[in-house]
Amino acid sequence: MSFVVRDLPAQVDARVIEKLSRAETATIGHVRQQGFADRRIQCIEPGLRVAGTAVTLAIPGQDSALLHHVLGLLRPGDVLVIDRLGDDKHACLGGGVAVAAKASGALAAIVDGPCTDFSEIRAERFPVWCKGAAPITTRLYGIGGAFNTPVNCGGVVVNPGDAVLADESGVLFLPRDVAEAAADWALAKMLPEPKTHERLRAGEKLGDISGATKIVLAKLSQQGSV
Repeated sequence: MSFVVRDLPAQVDARVIEKLSRAETATIGHVRQQGFADRRIQCIEPGLRVAGTAVTLAIPGQDSALLHHVLGLLRPGDVLVIDRLGDDKHACLGGGVAVAAKASGALAAIVDGPCTDFSEIRAERFPVWCKGAAPITTRLYGIGGAFNTPVNCGGVVVNPGDAVLADESGVLFLPRDVAEAAADWALAKMLPEPKTHERLRAGEKLGDISGATKIVLAKLSQQGSV
């Protein structure tokens, strides 16, 4: 295996990122099926949300030499997306890597595998999404890896320069040409939610508000049950 290091991608337009940062993955999930990472990839600290540009890395199980190198290349606004090439045993990211990534200006890391040192990462306030904790860490073997090539993260093909939205519900990767439309749709859907919640608290039924009750009653009527 060898090393592949390619140039950093152009970052997603700041206006689009600002919109995404106000959207929710679960809202976009009402209308979109593609781009959502395996639900086991979750943030190690509740309540966080980030939106940024995907910078991709693929590293083999026990080797994090390329990871340490590329931490010095990251920019403000980047989200480091790490493909572990199927490894689910070795933690490539812990306290030290989190400090280095944050110092570079990176917004967050998304890891398709486990991490370690959760308390240190939380203390650093560096958002990390991963598949849980592991005590066995990687080493600097220099086996190889690829930086800024297409990767697989949580079952999703992620290209350098894709938009990333990650929050307490999960992780969404969006091609930059659809990111703004997805954000606009989500923000429009989220707008009336506070009023809907107030109506529910006041005693209205969700089925009446959503139209579900009308659908069910019509179906029951067709079946001859009403």
